[in-house]
Amino acid sequence: MPVSLDHIDCWIFDLDNTLYPPSAKLFDLIDARMGAFIMRLLDVDAVEARRVQKQYFHDHGTTMAGLMRHHGVDPEHFLVDVHAIALDRIAPDARLRAGLERLPGRKLVFTNADADYAARVLDARGIADLFGGICDIRATSYTPKPDPAAYAMMAAHLGIDPARSLFVEDMARNLTPAKALGMTTVWLDNGSESGHRDHLPDQVDFHVSDLADWLDTLPEFWGPAPWGIS
Repeated sequence: MPVSLDHIDCWIFDLDNTLYPPSAKLFDLIDARMGAFIMRLLDVDAVEARRVQKQYFHDHGTTMAGLMRHHGVDPEHFLVDVHAIALDRIAPDARLRAGLERLPGRKLVFTNADADYAARVLDARGIADLFGGICDIRATSYTPKPDPAAYAMMAAHLGIDPARSLFVEDMARNLTPAKALGMTTVWLDNGSESGHRDHLPDQVDFHVSDLADWLDTLPEFWGPAPWGIS
């Protein structure tokens, strides 16, 4: 049976590779800065830095969490450094904006990045005014998704009822703790690196490949889809 969305009043979105497409390769710039950070920190070459970076990402949820645990890295130093990138690879998307505008209730962001960077991305996409709150890595005391503790802190920080909330993510593993809280889950399977890792089909209510396409299919009573899709 299709999952009903009539009860949803909070629409929560991941940021990177979700509110902009992976094809923009914006995260490649962050990835490169992470590698350079690790090379300086550990005095290693690019190959070893890459190995450490990805190992920590897979083991700890974020590279930063691994660097904090194993090397005592100051998270603020890391966040400011790796997010110091230009955003000219992304631009406003009228179709995405129209789809988000049709959603009844609050629109929110839950990200492992920091709120300053998240705000810049939302502004570059032309949708900043549609979002009423951001739960970033600072708000979760530097505890990243998919740690269940991060989701509990997110719910408190944003003041949501998980049972009335929907969460959209490009990383399948980040949906499992959301589902455990009672949230409706949407896996945006759009080709993100490691997006399929730890994918559990029973934890995914909607499996979609394009966010704007999916938003256009949502119920007509929320307002007509502007592109003739209902």
